[in-house]
Amino acid sequence: MKISNLKFMKYRRLASAISISIFLISILSLSLRGISLGLDFSGGTLIEVSYSSPVSLESIREDLETNGYLDSQVVNFGTNLDVLIKVADQSGNSSVGEDIFNILSNEGVPINLKRVEFVGPQVGDELRDQGGLGMLIALFMILMYVAFRFQYKFALGAVAALGHDVVIILGIFSIFSWDFDLTVLAALLAVIGYSLNDTIVVSDRIRENFRTERVLDPEDLVDLSLNQILGRTIVTSFTTLLVLFALFIFGGELIRGFSLALILGVIIGTYSSIYVVANMLMSLNLSKEDLAVPEPEGAEFENLP
Repeated sequence: MKISNLKFMKYRRLASAISISIFLISILSLSLRGISLGLDFSGGTLIEVSYSSPVSLESIREDLETNGYLDSQVVNFGTNLDVLIKVADQSGNSSVGEDIFNILSNEGVPINLKRVEFVGPQVGDELRDQGGLGMLIALFMILMYVAFRFQYKFALGAVAALGHDVVIILGIFSIFSWDFDLTVLAALLAVIGYSLNDTIVVSDRIRENFRTERVLDPEDLVDLSLNQILGRTIVTSFTTLLVLFALFIFGGELIRGFSLALILGVIIGTYSSIYVVANMLMSLNLSKEDLAVPEPEGAEFENLP
């Protein structure tokens, strides 16, 4: 693909203002509203039932609310005949599934109870804590790898970009009160890997150009590097999004949160690998001296007669 000549760094201050604003809004929403935790984390009862003919999900919700189950989630599971019901019930009472089955049976439509599962709040807390710990360990290992592989300024840029991506995705889930469950947590970890891949590509190109180009100043070198990898970034992101949108549209309710988090992650991660990483490097005053290849000891005497 032909290399473009876009001046990315010309708009870096505007990009910084946008990133900081969205980041702060996300932090504010997470602080005030929190995250709507799914059954995996909050605990509760899951009931799967099968109908002989399609039924309105809204009517099921109304029946459950009328009988005291106010925090219930009702979705189709696979087909429009199978319904998955999640009830935020912490009592651990095994009769909850039977009670809901009896409520739905009173509608006169033949129904079959396929499974009932209970997730206790202690299990949910453990899953949440272990998931958060895993994410922090992943970020720390990335920091160490990039610092060793490139230079500490690149490591700070990479971790800033990954933290930016994760916080904004969590903020969006908080603002819109979307359920956060284990599949979304898995998507966040996948986003870290995807965004890191883009960050490594950008960092590698910037490092090589800083070592080989002798005329351009740092801002022009960053622009040159970003233009050189722009085609690869666009193609990779576009093809990935095609698959994710297919999963989002046709994959059903169970993986909708997973695919939605990944869609947000690819879009935000592509942006952050260009602007957040490059902005951090410019703010840290990355110079050619930072990336100069050290001469071997005694090299200054090799060309002497």
